[in-house]
Amino acid sequence: MTTEAAPIAGPRAPPPGFATTTRRLWISKASFVRRQRLSATGLGGIQTCAVAVEPLDFEALIGSWRRAFEAARRALEACRHDLPAPETAARSHRLADERAATARVLDSFARERQMKQFLVRLVATSWESKRLLGVPTDAVACVFNVDGVLVPSAAIHAEAWKATFDELIVRLIERTGVPFPTFSMVVDYPRLVHGRSRLASVHEFLASRGITMPDGSPDDAPGTETTYGIANRKNEALLEVLAHHGAHAFQGARLYLELVRDASMRCAVVSGSTNTRILCERAHLGALIDAYVDGNTARTEHLRRKPEPDMLLAACRHLGVDPERTVVFETTAEGVDAGRAGGFEMVVAVHRERPPPRGHRADLVVADLSELLERQLGP
Repeated sequence: MTTEAAPIAGPRAPPPGFATTTRRLWISKASFVRRQRLSATGLGGIQTCAVAVEPLDFEALIGSWRRAFEAARRALEACRHDLPAPETAARSHRLADERAATARVLDSFARERQMKQFLVRLVATSWESKRLLGVPTDAVACVFNVDGVLVPSAAIHAEAWKATFDELIVRLIERTGVPFPTFSMVVDYPRLVHGRSRLASVHEFLASRGITMPDGSPDDAPGTETTYGIANRKNEALLEVLAHHGAHAFQGARLYLELVRDASMRCAVVSGSTNTRILCERAHLGALIDAYVDGNTARTEHLRRKPEPDMLLAACRHLGVDPERTVVFETTAEGVDAGRAGGFEMVVAVHRERPPPRGHRADLVVADLSELLERQLGP
């Protein structure tokens, strides 16, 4: 019995996505440049009188270009053993030239519209994502406090609390004639509400006005004059605020989370709110988050609030990672202390007011996540 020799396979073709990715890069760039020329000549206004134009999300544009170029680079890397060396080199040179040309267009665009020009360097550089993040090389996960780091959610919660408490105060004034002060988002929110659970917040507010009210039960209808009823009304009011106004991420937040995903790192968020998931989804961050530890988790797992590290450690458990290889991003002294107590590899304090508070125990203090990227990219 004779055995036929197997045919010798020739060089494999480039991955299917390579040609498509390259073609889309050229089409996208041509379209972008064309829009810029129309805008510069005034011709771009011909169609805008009848077409609603959404404000440009520059960070999303930067992120899209970086992902496109990185996909093309990885495609070239994958087929470097299957293409002749001269062809691989030629394709690499063309990709580098296009990357530089695109960066120049984006840089001009950023200058004209007074946007953060340093972000353009994310397109120009082929650095690995983890290097851009400014985290330890052995880190495998990031845990973010939602409020103050990713989303300005305090303002959303404050608006919902004001609607809730003012409704109650109006009813009480009409019924009793006592001129109870309404809720102040500037004074009352940070003093009576921020960092507390819904029930604790209701107790604090009522006590500040000298109002007594029964606790009731968790099933009380929203607006019932019990502690639970008022707390349930606040939850309802928050959903109304989100439905009418939505939510947005801080500048640089979504781009930073995209780089976390690109670096194959895990991502969790922590918040005392029971509506954390919907808040992050409304801010267009949901697809980038692997685990949520929120007010619901705290109640179910009996987690203590910060400065205890329970919620941060729970985030690590949900991700299946060790805190010793996880970076924590916090905004308050209590959050930083929780990160320290939990033994996390690195604790970053995001403090939007300068200078940072004295005596902080964070490894690094930044104004926002964009600053971390800017530091890595350099001047």
